[in-house]
Amino acid sequence: MIYNRKNKPYITICELNLFLPSMQKNINIKNKRARFDYELLDTYTAGIVLSGTEIKSIRLGKASISQSFCEFNDKDELFVINMQVDEYSHGGYYNHKPKAERKLLLNRRELKKLKREVVTSGLTIVPLNLFTNDRGLAKLNIALAKGKKQFDKRETIKDRDNKKNLDRIKKSFNS
Repeated sequence: MIYNRKNKPYITICELNLFLPSMQKNINIKNKRARFDYELLDTYTAGIVLSGTEIKSIRLGKASISQSFCEFNDKDELFVINMQVDEYSHGGYYNHKPKAERKLLLNRRELKKLKREVVTSGLTIVPLNLFTNDRGLAKLNIALAKGKKQFDKRETIKDRDNKKNLDRIKKSFNS
């Protein structure tokens, strides 16, 4: 315990963490369909511009990126669209919209590279997972991706089933 000049105790960081259990756990919300539907070429980590009630809702784990995608606006800024962040339960009049467009924060060089690839090659930008870092800030892993054809998806399912059967056979031999 640390004391000030008037011999009154300060609350230390360790004691403060006891009162904030939601800040301690790391949030990791994944987009499982992205790896199945797209061939991922290049990944980036981007910050997100959020309001107060949005970050509180994300820290509670009430967000979904399964139907979301990213696109550029006319000012060459990158936005994530269709990201579902549920309304904060204790928010009042100033609560956020659940499906609002949210701006992503990347370096100018990375933004130019992504824009060039999207325009010339016809690739898309897909969010992979939403997480909070050790400082409590929300980050979004995005990937430059190329859509898979139907036969590619069948190959993925076949490979997954073969791997599962092979692991089952290995386990029976070890027993």
